[in-house]
Amino acid sequence: MGTEDKSIRCLILGAGPAGYTAAIYASRANLAPVLYSGLQPGGQLTTTTEVENFPGYPEGIGGTEMMEQLKQQAARFGTDIRFGAATKVDLSKRPFTVTIDGEKEVTCNALIIATGASAKYLGLPDEEKYAGQGVSACATCDGFFYRGKKVAVVGGGDTACEEALYLASIAEKVYLIVRKPFLRASKVMQERVEKHPKIEVLFEHNTLGLFGENGVEGAHLVYRKGERDEAKKDIAIDGFFLAIGHKPNTDLFQGQIELDKAGYIVTKGNTSLTNVEGVFAAGDVADPRYRQAVTSAGSGCKAAMDAEKYLMEHEL
Repeated sequence: MGTEDKSIRCLILGAGPAGYTAAIYASRANLAPVLYSGLQPGGQLTTTTEVENFPGYPEGIGGTEMMEQLKQQAARFGTDIRFGAATKVDLSKRPFTVTIDGEKEVTCNALIIATGASAKYLGLPDEEKYAGQGVSACATCDGFFYRGKKVAVVGGGDTACEEALYLASIAEKVYLIVRKPFLRASKVMQERVEKHPKIEVLFEHNTLGLFGENGVEGAHLVYRKGERDEAKKDIAIDGFFLAIGHKPNTDLFQGQIELDKAGYIVTKGNTSLTNVEGVFAAGDVADPRYRQAVTSAGSGCKAAMDAEKYLMEHEL
């Protein structure tokens, strides 16, 4: 009877900083973890060119390269890293059952969910066309590359205002493209944005597309779409930042585990514990607030230590 047939002690879903860090700690604690990489091995960091804010990399490091290093570290301590994404879970009975790629069933005694989140996009073909060439969903990750340039931020909530203010400290000019005739952000954020000399708010504007030869050079906008005074205009920009929110990858767990109204997994206090005993959450899937590689890695460590304690206490 191989490991394929018997229950996995510790199963980790997701291969971002949270999943890999959980794997490093779990394998060093002899939990014989199995990690399934999901649809995006390496997670959101693989869509970022350069990571400059992770401690210990004074020169910065490519997102993909950094994830490869984390993967090698997890493998070195014995993590069984497998390709495949969970498509179904049953958390109603122990051991838990997880279906991979719609066909293979595995069972586990402890489950660490590190499936991450995905930035919401407008759904324009140009967003894919210019991915990594001027289109970004993370100002703190990529803003540095736009020093002294013109950029646009899409969104009208607190996140969009935060990103616009952050970019305004770097860029020459920031357009804030807002679909509605008002900002949804808190009063204090609205005031900061409206007072900032470098930020121009374009109310009632929608983005139709982007243009440029070698990366983004501008955006096609429409004012008051569908109204009598509808008008099209182009703006010259070097960067296009999306700030219309993130969606946690938790569709799989709906109805089985406690989620907040935005779909993030709810954890108890300052731990990785969920409302289902033996199930732990780490990284962006349980973090609507910070969403940084370093905080994800830290939460992966906590999840592995919590899982180890659970397995030991239950003699599993």
